[in-house]
Amino acid sequence: MISPNETMVTEFVLEGFSEHTGLRLLLIGCFLSLYTMALVGNTVIIALVTSSPGLHSPMYFFLCNLATMDIVCISSVLPKALVCLVSEENTISFKGCMAQLFFFVWSGSSDLLLLTVMAYDRYVAICHPLHYSSRMSPHMCGALAMGVWSICALNASINTGLMTQLSFCGPKVITHFFCEIPPLLLLSCSSTLINSIMTLMADFFFGGINFILTLLSYGCIITSILHMRSAEGKRKAFSTCSSHLIVVCVYYSSVFCAYISPASSYSPERSKVTSVLYSVLSPTLNPLIYTLRNKDVKLALGRLLRSFSH
Repeated sequence: MISPNETMVTEFVLEGFSEHTGLRLLLIGCFLSLYTMALVGNTVIIALVTSSPGLHSPMYFFLCNLATMDIVCISSVLPKALVCLVSEENTISFKGCMAQLFFFVWSGSSDLLLLTVMAYDRYVAICHPLHYSSRMSPHMCGALAMGVWSICALNASINTGLMTQLSFCGPKVITHFFCEIPPLLLLSCSSTLINSIMTLMADFFFGGINFILTLLSYGCIITSILHMRSAEGKRKAFSTCSSHLIVVCVYYSSVFCAYISPASSYSPERSKVTSVLYSVLSPTLNPLIYTLRNKDVKLALGRLLRSFSH
């Protein structure tokens, strides 16, 4: 409960990178470049998958979903961060903060689930090729995508809803460049036990269980590839999942750096750096990795560019 002499916080102040005033122009340039690259890259991926018949397969359908969520993720974080850097206006309303938190949690958890679904897709394609068309039918792919979006929206709604039930009566400075659960919980003047339990449960499911399932899928894939007799078969099988494997490694490395540490050792500075990795850098790199390392995507991109030049 809030005592009579305390007032509810109606807005927060994002600390951002205000302590690094000398790097302001550099950060503006970097963030603006990364945001532009992420928007263009992921939009191109979506356009290629939807317009190229050769990319109308489960793998690229889920890649299109991943690109969509990457746009949501980076758009929920960077525009406000850029405004804070350019105008030095670091305030964000309580409702704006909760909206940012919802879309960030929704897109971040969706990325993790989609990476697991994509790993399962590669597992079926390589380990059970004769059953691929039945197991990964259009109906099944649609159901999986809808399940991912719904489960993650529910997770984001629960965590955001619980956050709105907390009392914030000052201080109101968020030691981050966007509204995220750990720094917000530090500002609450009411009990955060339920929030912490729900956050741990979500981390265990989206980070732990999905990571194990992805490892199991790739363990089976690697075993199956090693048992192939022809070198050409091995090369072709590995090439179909190498891009996804790189994306998985990049994303999980940044997520684990950000979250797998004792609460007592929470460092705002380290949290900002690691958050840049998975909320900004990962959505920017994903389309580059899939475009540069995937023959089908490169061919579709070539056709699209030629159609514009004529």
